Amino acid sequence: MTNPLYDSLFGRYAGKTTPFLHLPDGSTVTHDGFLCMAARFAHVFRDAGVAPGDRLAVQIEKSPQALAIYAACVQAGIVFLPLNTAYTAAEVSYFVDNSGAKLLVCDSSSQAALTPVAQAAKARLETLDADGTGSLSTLAEMQSHSFPTVARQLDDLAAFLYTSGTTGRSKGAMLSQENLLSNAETLVDYWQFTDQDVLLHALPIFHTHGLFVASNVSLLTGGSMIFLPRFNLDQVIETLPRATCMMGVPTFYTRLLDDARFTTELTGHMRLFISGSAPLLADTHVQFETRTGHRILERYGMTETNMNTSNPYDDERRAGTVGKPLPGVELKITDAGTGEPLPDGEIGQIEVRGPNVFQGYWQMPEKTAQELREDGFFITGDLGVIDPQGYVQIVGRNKDLIISGGYNIYPKEIELVLDDQPGVLESAVVGVPHPDFGETVVGFLVAGDDADPDLEAISTTVGESLARFKHPKKLIVLPELPRNTMGKVQKNLLRDEYRLLFTTQ
Repeated sequence: MTNPLYDSLFGRYAGKTTPFLHLPDGSTVTHDGFLCMAARFAHVFRDAGVAPGDRLAVQIEKSPQALAIYAACVQAGIVFLPLNTAYTAAEVSYFVDNSGAKLLVCDSSSQAALTPVAQAAKARLETLDADGTGSLSTLAEMQSHSFPTVARQLDDLAAFLYTSGTTGRSKGAMLSQENLLSNAETLVDYWQFTDQDVLLHALPIFHTHGLFVASNVSLLTGGSMIFLPRFNLDQVIETLPRATCMMGVPTFYTRLLDDARFTTELTGHMRLFISGSAPLLADTHVQFETRTGHRILERYGMTETNMNTSNPYDDERRAGTVGKPLPGVELKITDAGTGEPLPDGEIGQIEVRGPNVFQGYWQMPEKTAQELREDGFFITGDLGVIDPQGYVQIVGRNKDLIISGGYNIYPKEIELVLDDQPGVLESAVVGVPHPDFGETVVGFLVAGDDADPDLEAISTTVGESLARFKHPKKLIVLPELPRNTMGKVQKNLLRDEYRLLFTTQ
């Protein structure tokens, strides 16, 4: 293969008019039509001076064209950098500057705010809207629908995905062609996907779950996707009878269970429901199986590794676990202090190794060395335990990561904003259980000597500085933060005390 990832996911469908994307308006994009769209974009990128190995950043709404940009980057040898659509201009500025992106594609509504960002980073700016219009599409219309695929190797970089650190500084996880392709091949086999599958795709495509799990699996098999812009309960219920599989975050399933239309009859034809990106409550497992007869398949992955473990397709799917290590993936539980392996049944940090594990963090060799061992094992930052049957259970995190609605949130980034507000001496941010989002953000503030914090004004400032999913659901003023004898804030005490803030369970 001249370009393993492109040839396996895209190039094999040249000339094939089989359906690929089923859109909400009733139209369909064929496999060949999708490839033609991608080829035109690839011409635009090459003409704009984006060379193989260069980075291309996108902050755009989900659409067939948005997915075609990913394909175009793979075909042209460009490193694809998708960004959360909720990121503010200040956040995007860091990603574009740090990655050295040559081109930034944004929604027309963001053009004014992101123009100075692109100018400061010496990046070209083009627009693409959810309806497929924009300057990028205008340029693409004048291009050929075929593009000479750029030769790449399995160890060449295919994508950057930024993941925040507890210091608040985001890290660019470098993912190679092999990282993406090997994981997709494993999942296709493990979850038994075929070209007859129709995947209900309501996930965003700016992170691993919607882009490199859902889309890549469908592309590798030649199946099709019901491609919804976002999770809309009415749309999902309406289109579910045409699907065979669905991938989602726990929030999708709790909202479906809250609707009386979600019945056994509605799901009788379905083959598989998969959940990830956040822990699925055992109660949700039970309710789902009682209502539909289906047992949700839960799996475990992350930005740096794609998928690591999965509950089995044919064997028992155990609530409260993320299954067993996928074929080709090694997983061990180690002592956080020594790095030595622990016996099964003991809680420790989870480390994984395999062809799915990323190449390191962009321009952060020290951080890479801290988390990626010389022998290839990646220290995930999660705490887990392996039961006697080999099932992995995630019991916590040795970092303060919050996962809300499938999005990763790092408290330090929010705390830096809160600490800078008038009337705030210091702050602490934790995640507490939430019936809809799995976890949600709560901010604790200690007042300064001069004045009490203006919570409404602080919320407004946070809204201007950070993406919406990072906003604290509630701000609470405390006389002081709990600390241990070493002066470290004991966030575990805050989590325990306020664990029932949004739920009575």
